[in-house]
Amino acid sequence: MRKIILMISVSLDGFFEGPDREIDWHLVDDEVHTYFNDRLRTMGGFIHGRVTYQLMADFWPTADSDPANAGPMAEFAGIWRDMPKTVYSRTLAEAGWNTTIEREVDPDRIRALKARPGGDLVVGGPDLARSFARHDLIDAYEISVHPVLIGAGRPLFPSGERMSPRPLRLTGTRTFGNGVVVLRHEHV
Repeated sequence: MRKIILMISVSLDGFFEGPDREIDWHLVDDEVHTYFNDRLRTMGGFIHGRVTYQLMADFWPTADSDPANAGPMAEFAGIWRDMPKTVYSRTLAEAGWNTTIEREVDPDRIRALKARPGGDLVVGGPDLARSFARHDLIDAYEISVHPVLIGAGRPLFPSGERMSPRPLRLTGTRTFGNGVVVLRHEHV
């Protein structure tokens, strides 16, 4: 059975975006971008929330047509465009680039999707990820910790949000020259 993996970047102090939704503090150089391209091209699909999907759709479909986006960035444009995508949204009327719209997180439908053949599925977007976690649908957490303190913003795991404790085991790490560290944890 394929897995659902949360892949997301956070600051060292646990924020996935700054107070004004900024992510300009992400340290994604060619080494980091190449690693993610290699990981993502083997996946079976991307699962996005609406906000994440629209951020991706506003840039990646044509990013490789800009000469300034050569190398790993241009390569990722093709990966994103070609990969099957599911976007969860109650308001989005249409979506392009090999994308299916789902209105609600239905755990039974997601378990059926996991049972289909193909590569693992990547969930992106913190709000959607929390919904998946509440339904115990995330099998692995691949968190990229960037060596920066931003002091404020939206935390990946907000305080006060109750979840049942789930033991995790560290199944991999990767350290990059720019100080980014990827931590991969899976359910025990």
